[in-house]
Amino acid sequence: MHRLALCVWLAATTALTSAAFAFDNGQYDHVPPDIRAWFKSVMAPNGVPCCDISDGHRTDYDVRGGTYWVPIEGQWMEVPERAIIRDRGNPVGQAVVWYVHHRGAIIISCFVPADAV
Repeated sequence: MHRLALCVWLAATTALTSAAFAFDNGQYDHVPPDIRAWFKSVMAPNGVPCCDISDGHRTDYDVRGGTYWVPIEGQWMEVPERAIIRDRGNPVGQAVVWYVHHRGAIIISCFVPADAV
């Protein structure tokens, strides 16, 4: 039961923190409407929105032992299974990762592989 409460708290905190740090000052005006709509519609498997285009980072990735790894701020990080989205397609042609800083740690909230269908 404690683990479930921790997961719910982490998901809610991640969603709130993501929304708080998202900032679009016009740098995404050139993004086509369909791509913008996709970014706004992507949800984590637990139902929490990944947020917006300003939160998602196009990224390289690697597969190690069946697990996705992405470089974030100079370090390779394992993508947790709870963050992998495989059913929303990927119109940008590159992997996209959403993450937040929380209490000195980087938390990956969502990840869409380049070949998601």
